[in-house]
Parts: sequence; structure tokens; C-alpha cells
Amino acid sequence: MAGRYAVIMAGGKGERFWPLSTSTHPKQLLALVGDKPLIAQAVDRLEGLVPPENIFVVTNAELVDATREVTPLLPSENIVGEPIGRDTAAAVACGGALVKAKDKNGVFAVLTADQVMGNLDVFSATLKGGMDLAEQNDVLVTIGINPTFPSTGFGYIESGDMIASQDGVEFRTAVRFVEKPDEATASEYLSAGTFYWNSGMFIWSVQALEKSFAAHCPEMKALMDTLAGYASDGRIVEGMDATYPNLRKISIDYALMEKADNIVMACGTFAWDDVGSWPALESHFPKDESGNTKIGTVETLNADGNIVYSKDRLTAVIGVQDLIVVQAEGVTLICPKDRAQDIKQMVVALREKGNFEELL
Repeated sequence: MAGRYAVIMAGGKGERFWPLSTSTHPKQLLALVGDKPLIAQAVDRLEGLVPPENIFVVTNAELVDATREVTPLLPSENIVGEPIGRDTAAAVACGGALVKAKDKNGVFAVLTADQVMGNLDVFSATLKGGMDLAEQNDVLVTIGINPTFPSTGFGYIESGDMIASQDGVEFRTAVRFVEKPDEATASEYLSAGTFYWNSGMFIWSVQALEKSFAAHCPEMKALMDTLAGYASDGRIVEGMDATYPNLRKISIDYALMEKADNIVMACGTFAWDDVGSWPALESHFPKDESGNTKIGTVETLNADGNIVYSKDRLTAVIGVQDLIVVQAEGVTLICPKDRAQDIKQMVVALREKGNFEELL
């Protein structure tokens, strides 16, 4: 039986959760939902499936120490930092190299550090079934999430025939990956019943990944080979420093998943939220009688439908509707809920000004 491993990608900046999330303390290091940082929850979810010594984290070089602090179960050498961000294909190749250096026949899941899950027994069954399938077949397994509303914020996977079922989890052929749709198209996808949200989670063997990289993105096969050599000597950081500056940015979806013809989709029926921006918190916290989501020390008067975050000091809100109000890290943010996606734009604009680096 092949060894079981996991690679957690933790390179995100979480800019849509600014000012709470900053470049030195991004979303995955925050206890946004629950009492542990999101990345610590990602590690905990693997209990009983993957031993801590087989869990690797690929993050940014400047976040390695902070990540080690909040994931004390993991060996410190299992947390590695990329010198520069080169999108998810490079992160997957790096994780694949770490697994290969330890076990060239290994099977591993690629997970993200900033998602929230429920129904963890179903999640575990989905991962285990995917690993069993990937161990026995030359397939790339991806996890599609059963959509609960016509989201325009996620990519979708169209599913085909069922090819296996294990512990209540269905595995189907993946017909195609589609980009984030407009609202009308998303509604059509929901009605069709064959489209699933693209979760960005994958399961495959080292050999299946290498074979697919060789066929569809040879530069990532070369990167994985090179980094596996460095990792065998305990020098993967040196390897990344040498190779990353010359890499092009490319996502794993574009490099592999949109091109391969051996993709199997696990039907994810567990609760899932990628907690992409402040409005996502509304589904994780109780609302008051006026529909306000209040986190921290918050008082409201004649105010409806607001999200107010203020952990360190009192924030009082009067007579306003549908706002995001955040008091964190010495910054106050006020923004309409329907413009939450523009917070990232504000961070970019502030960075260009050059006066606020310590707050970003």
C-alpha cells in the first residue's frame, strides 16, 4: 500500500479580509471562524487519514516562522516557503517534490489553508475514497462541491458518468472545467444538476502527477524533478531560490486540469466555504434581531444587515444598513457589503502610495 500524504497550499495573501488580514499575518493564520487559525484547522482535519510527519505546507518564505508557530504538530522542516509567488502549479510541483523525495510511490492530497469545512466525517470519507482510487489507477482526482446557490465567484466542473462509489461518496468522470460564470449561466448550471463548484482540492499519486505534467506542462515536470533532487538532500529551499525566478506564473487548472483526459471528480457533499471575503462570515456567526453580524465589542442602534468586526475596542454603529465595518490593526474600514470585492483594490491603491506598508 502506498504511503498517504497531504500538501497544504498556504501562499494566499487574503487581501479581501484587510485590514485584519495583512501580508505578514494573512487569512490562513487568523481564527476567522472557530477558535484556531484556518491552517491549523486544515491540519486537524487530516487526523486519522495522514500522519503529521506526512503533511507538508507550501507557503511564502516570509510566513514560514509564523506558520510553524500555529501548526506545532508538524515537523518544522515540512513547512517550506516559496521565495516568490508563482501560482498554484509551481506550489503543487513543489509539494509533489517533497512527497517524491520521501516516497516515489506516494499518494497525496493537495488542499488549501483557508477553507472552512463541516460534516468532517463526510470530508474524511471523500479524501480516503479519492486516495484509494488514486492509488489503484492512473487518474487525477479533483473534489467538486455540490452547489447550494448559483455562485458567480467560483469556477465549475461539469460531471459525467459515475465510475465508483465508496462509503457514500460518488466518483464521476469530469467532463470539463469552466471559468466563473455570469449569473444567468450559474443559474443554468445549478438547474442542470451536473455542475459542481471547483474546490481547488486534488488527489493523485506522485507517478500520475509526473506523467500528466510531462504530457501537458513539461516545465512543471522539470521543476518537480529538480526540486525532488534538492529535497532528498534537505535543501529544497535552496532549490526554490535557484528555480523560481525563471518560472512563469501558471495555475494548476490551466497547466493540467483543463487539458488532462483522466480526471475523476469526487462529489463533495460536506459543508464547504472558501471564506473569500467579509460577507462570508455571515453564515458562520449568529445575527441579532436586526440582521447584524457582530464580532467583538459592538453596539448598534437603528442599524440593519451590517457586518461589524471590532475585537480590540468598542465600535458603535448608528442608523446604517448593509455595511462592512472593521476595526483592526489600527485601521478602520467602512464599505458597502456589495462592494466587498473592492477591498483588494483598496489594498493595491494603498500599496502604490507607499505610505502604509506597515498596515498592509
